[in-house]
Amino acid sequence: MLPSVRFPLFRRFTPIVLPICVFLFCGLFFQLTRAQTPSPPPAQETPPKDDSAAKPAPAPPAADQPEVTSQDTPTTFKVRVNLVLVRVVVRDAQGKIVPNLKKEDFQLQDNKKVQSISSFSVETPESHIVRTVAAPAEPGSPEGPEFSAGKPVNLPQRFVSMVFDDLHMSMEDTAFVRYSADRFFAALAPTDRAAIYSTSGQMTQDFTPDQGALKRTLLRLIPRSAMVHDSMDCPDLNYYEADLIVNRYDAQALGVATEDTLHCAFNDDSSKAVQAQNLAQAAAFRIIGMGDGETDYGWRHIEEAMRRLAGMPGQRILLLISPGFLQTAIKVQTADLVDRATRAGIVINTIDARGLYTPDMGGDIASPANDSPLTAGYKTTYRVAAQLAQEDVLAQLADGTGGIFYHNRNDLDEAMREAGAAPAVSYLLGFSPQNLKIDGRFHTLKVTLASKEKLNIQARRGYFAPRSLADPDETSKEEIQEALFSQEEISELPVDFQTQFFKKDQAASRLAVLTHLDVKSIHFRKAEGRNNDKLTIVTGIFDENGNFVTGGQKTLEMKLRDATYSRLTRSGLTVKSSYDVKPGRYLVRLVVRDGEGSQMAAPNGAVVIPD
Repeated sequence: MLPSVRFPLFRRFTPIVLPICVFLFCGLFFQLTRAQTPSPPPAQETPPKDDSAAKPAPAPPAADQPEVTSQDTPTTFKVRVNLVLVRVVVRDAQGKIVPNLKKEDFQLQDNKKVQSISSFSVETPESHIVRTVAAPAEPGSPEGPEFSAGKPVNLPQRFVSMVFDDLHMSMEDTAFVRYSADRFFAALAPTDRAAIYSTSGQMTQDFTPDQGALKRTLLRLIPRSAMVHDSMDCPDLNYYEADLIVNRYDAQALGVATEDTLHCAFNDDSSKAVQAQNLAQAAAFRIIGMGDGETDYGWRHIEEAMRRLAGMPGQRILLLISPGFLQTAIKVQTADLVDRATRAGIVINTIDARGLYTPDMGGDIASPANDSPLTAGYKTTYRVAAQLAQEDVLAQLADGTGGIFYHNRNDLDEAMREAGAAPAVSYLLGFSPQNLKIDGRFHTLKVTLASKEKLNIQARRGYFAPRSLADPDETSKEEIQEALFSQEEISELPVDFQTQFFKKDQAASRLAVLTHLDVKSIHFRKAEGRNNDKLTIVTGIFDENGNFVTGGQKTLEMKLRDATYSRLTRSGLTVKSSYDVKPGRYLVRLVVRDGEGSQMAAPNGAVVIPD
C-alpha cells in the first residue's frame, strides 16, 4: 500500500486558484477561435440582408426573352365549327349544269332560319389545276420543260370510291353493273382517281388512274352471298318476313309462316298447329341471324372504304352500287355513317343495281314460289314490300350527305358518270351559324334560288352541331386537319410559299418548303411591350394518287419588339421546313393558322422531282 501524500498548501488555496484558472483558459480559447475566423468586410460594404434567398429565381425580364421561337411538333390531325361550307350543283330539267349564278341568287336556311352567306366561290375542274412551285436548287441542275416552275401539273383533284355490294347482288345485277362500270372507268379524267371495294372484302383496288388495273379488278365481281334462298325450304321465309316475325312481333306474318309450315311439313294437319308455329319461329330466328350477320359484315367493309376515302385530299365521293338491303341490324350504324361522312365532307351517291325493275310477284324465276293457296296473296305482298324496303338505306345515305339516289333507270352507265364525274360548275357557299347551341343535334340545311325557278339543286342536307365546347387548341387542330385534306384555297392571311429540292442520289431527295408571311396583315396582341402572336404552320405532301406521304407541323411563338415588328412588316417572315422524299410528282398543301385572329391560309402547289 502506497503511502498517502498530503498537500496542505494546495488544499488551502484551491477555492481561489480554481476559478482563476478556468477564467484564463476560457479567455485563451476565445482568442484562438477569433484568430481562425476571417474578419468581416467593412460596414459600408456589407450587403443588406436578402430574405428571398430561399425563393425561386425570378423570370428574366421581357427584354431578355427571344423574339421568335420555333418548335416542330408531330402533326396531330382531326370542321370548322364557326364556318359551314355547302357545295351546290344546279341542273336544269334536262340535267345540264346551270352556270353563271351569283351569291345573291342563292338563299340558305339552317333549321328553317335564313342565314347570311359569308363566303361564295365558283369552282370548275380548271380552277383546281395546281402549278409547280419548285425548281431544282442544285447549281447547274437542268430545268427541263417537264418540271419547270409555273407549269401546270395534273395532280388528283377528285377521288371516287366505288363500293360494289356483291353480298346482295344477283348474277343478273353483276353483269349489268360490270358493263356500266367499265364505261365509267374509260371516261375518267386525268385528275380523277378511282378505287374499288366490295362488301364481301374479296375485291379491292386502291386509288389509281390506271384504267387497266380497275377493269381487271372489276372482272372479279360476282355474287358472294352466304345466304342461299331455296323456295323448297319449309317454311319458305325471306329476310323481310323473318324481320316482321322476330323484330316487329307481327302476328299476321307469324300466322302466314305457320300456315305455310302446316302445308309443307304436316300436310295441312291442323292438329300440328303448335309444332308448325314453333318450326316457323325457329326458321325466322335462323334467317334473322344469318341476314343480320351478313349485313353487319358488309357494312364494316363500307365503313372501311369511307375511312380510306376520308384520308384523301380534294373532292371525295363514295359511290355505293347495291340492289339495296334491309337495315334492321344497322339502324344506329346508318345514322353514324351519315354523321361521319358529313363531318368529313364526303358525298355518298347510291345506285340501285337492279336498274329499272318491276316487283317480282312470284319470286325468283329461277326458283318459283311454292306457296300455299291460303297464303299466296300474303306472300306476294311481302315479296313486293321487301323489294321496295331495300331502297330505304340507299335513299338515307344519299339524302343525308347531299348525294343523289339513282334508281328505276336502265342507263346505269350514265348514272355512274353523273355520280362520279366532276361537275362542270359548282358553287361553294359558306355561313357562320348564329347562336349555335353546343348540343350535338342535327341541323337541316336547305338551299333554294331567289328567283324561285324550278331547277334541280344538289347540296348537303345538314350538319351536326358540336357536342361540347372544345378548348382552343383542340379547335385549332380540327380546323387545320379539315383544311389540310380539303384542297380548298383559303386566303384569309397573305401567305405564299416556294419549294426547293436537292437530289441526294437517284433514289432520294430533300424537299424544302419556304413559307413567306406578310406580317403587317397578321393580328398581334400587345403585352409587356411586345407584339405577341402564335402561328401554326402545317405542311402535307401527297403523291400523285393522293396518298399522304409526309408532313410536319411547326409552331412559331412571336414576341416581337416594336423595332423588329416594324422591320418584318416591310420584309415579311420566312419559315423553312424540310422533308425527305423520293423522285416523283407531289401536291404540297400548306395550312397556316393565326392564334390571335383565328385566320387561316391554305395554298396549294405542285412539285415535280425528276428521276
